[in-house]
Amino acid sequence: MPKANNAVASRARRKRILKQAKGFFGRRKNVWTVAKNAVEKAMSYAYRDRKQKKRNFRALWIMRINAGARLHGMSYSQFMGKIKANNIELNRKVLADLAMNHPEAFTAIVNKIK
Repeated sequence: MPKANNAVASRARRKRILKQAKGFFGRRKNVWTVAKNAVEKAMSYAYRDRKQKKRNFRALWIMRINAGARLHGMSYSQFMGKIKANNIELNRKVLADLAMNHPEAFTAIVNKIK
């Protein structure tokens, strides 16, 4: 009995990978083996960088809060310590937004915790 290859599934698998490689440069977009490797690498970068994005944003928020706190003669760690001690439950994202875009609201928070 001859071996059945299931060309339908293989072709669908290749089409899916080549579709994901759309927009890549050179042979990475249309040669199966090159595209497969490129897509695999791209997927691993995407997975890794979804995690890194969270780290980067947290670091940005901390920098902005620190800059806002230092305008009022306080370090970031002192500011966050007093925020926690006064049971103000605003996260870093919101605090950074206030420090950046609404300095009067940030000043009100600083005055409340001093």
